[in-house]
Amino acid sequence: MSRLRVSVDLDATPRQVWNVVEDIGSHVEWMNDAVAIRFVSSKRKGVGATFECDTKVGPFSLVDVMEVVEWKPGRAMGIRHVGLVTGTGRFTLSKRRWRGRGGTRFTWTEKLSFPWWMGGPIGGLFAKPILRHVWRGNLRNLKRIVDGV
Repeated sequence: MSRLRVSVDLDATPRQVWNVVEDIGSHVEWMNDAVAIRFVSSKRKGVGATFECDTKVGPFSLVDVMEVVEWKPGRAMGIRHVGLVTGTGRFTLSKRRWRGRGGTRFTWTEKLSFPWWMGGPIGGLFAKPILRHVWRGNLRNLKRIVDGV
């Protein structure tokens, strides 16, 4: 299982950040690897919302099937990957003070297992630095949206 964690400090309150990330369908606006999101449940937010995400990293693409398993407005969103790649992902938002102002530390953690045809654990080792690079870029995009820079 590959474990990844990336974080960014944002010049906005956890509530303001949550207002951006709670709209799962809009994640394609800041996630470079998310091409399209289609909901397969009637719920579009909260525990039980299920969706397919067309994901593309370099020449590799797949449909990532996810279900929201944790929903704490202003604090955390957790998902379970139930498609070809399995595992869990979680966004956490925590109050942060820096530069004399309040803000939010946004942390994205993932624990992913890759199928045998993607190299299994070895494929996960090779994917880890690539995914970390992509997700850091995603967080820079999120910062531009949230901070308006």
